[in-house]
Amino acid sequence: MNSSEGPVPPTASTTEITVLTGHIYRVETEVKDVERIITDAARGSIMQLAWLVETETGEALAVNPDHVVTLRAGGS
Repeated sequence: MNSSEGPVPPTASTTEITVLTGHIYRVETEVKDVERIITDAARGSIMQLAWLVETETGEALAVNPDHVVTLRAGGS
């Protein structure tokens, strides 16, 4: 790499969230962080949602923790 190329941007980790319906959402957040956000929402008040940002659309995504089936790191 020479100085004209500049620094290489860090790569962000993507996590896939599968919900009861089988739909898969992708968020650009480390899987451990997604797990913490969902767990915190589940432990919070009744019907507290886990708020994330969907990778494809850049839009806010509210996930009901009771509907999460799987989390998978490194989804493409």
